[in-house]
Order: sequence, then C-alpha cells, then structure tokens
Amino acid sequence: MGNEEKDDLRRYLQAGREALLWKLEGVSEYDARRPLTPTGTNLLGLVKHAASVESEYLGLVFGRPFPEELPWSADGAERDADLWALPEESRADIVALYARVRAHSEATVAALPLDAVGSVPWWPADRRTTTLNRVLVHLIAEVHRHAGHADVVRELVDGAAGLREGNDNLPRSGADDWRAHRDRVERAAREAADRTG
Repeated sequence: MGNEEKDDLRRYLQAGREALLWKLEGVSEYDARRPLTPTGTNLLGLVKHAASVESEYLGLVFGRPFPEELPWSADGAERDADLWALPEESRADIVALYARVRAHSEATVAALPLDAVGSVPWWPADRRTTTLNRVLVHLIAEVHRHAGHADVVRELVDGAAGLREGNDNLPRSGADDWRAHRDRVERAAREAADRTG
C-alpha cells in the first residue's frame, strides 16, 4: 500500500476529527459539558476521549508514546475520567490537547509505512499484534462513531444537526419541515405498536 492509500485514510480520519470539534462550536460552557444521555455522554467529554484514545493508538502502540502525561489515563485514575471534563479543565485546554495529539499522530503516520507493526496491549492476545493500516481503520471507525454521538448530543442541546460546516447533508430545511417529519415517524411507531399489541 502506498501514499495514496495512506492519504485516503488520513483524510477520513481528519473528517471525523473536524466533525467532532465542529459540534463544540457556538455552545455555552454548560452545554459543552452537560450529560444528555443516561450514560453521561457530553460534547467536551467526547473530544477528551477521542484525544486520549488517539494518543494511545498512534503513540504507545507503535513505540512512539505521546510526550504528555494524561492523568485520566494513568493507572489508578477514576473510571471513565476521559469521558467528561472537570471544572478546572477548560474547553480551550482540551481542544488544544486534541490538536497536539493530532500533530503527534500525524508524525507517526508520516514516519511509518501502512504495514508497520504495532502492539495493542488492551486487545486480546490473538489480535494484539497489528499494523498501522488496521489501527487507522479502527480509529476512523472510532472517531466517526463519536462524531455521530456528538451530532445527537448537539441536536439535544439546541437542535443543531448536520454533517459538517457548510454541508449539513440533511434532506429537510426549517423547523416546521422537521416537526412534520418527526410527527409522521411518531404516528408510524404508534401504529406499528398498536398492530402488534
């Protein structure tokens, strides 16, 4: 696999990163942090988590550890501490950390061929040895999954939805159109439930 394949993987990873960060734009400090699901999912926590995960996959896994200590990833840290921001952890600090992680990751990707071998200590022993290509595919899936979470959370915050700035990729426009669509979906769900009793 050559540079073209690597560039494609980098482009997809970057698109997910940008979508995730875009969901933070224009929200209050409270709305960036507040949990909007029963499991505590929140916008800033998703960015913090993505930074943490990427720092390990494109750092430690390939013998190129991220140079900064992430206290929430240390042994003995509070469980799920990477999924939410403490009051003293500013949004700017977490976004800046993600930028530093991305720069470190890009250096790893630039330095290694796609068939470079790494070891993921938290994966099962039979799959632990892997390649940069597989890790990039894994990270693309991970980041886009969390960008999808952020899309839903942001919609719960203020109704904003869409794929990315300048291209929301949504088939409808306006609150009335969306309300009518939601009402149709609700009626269909109730009708289906009534039929199955």
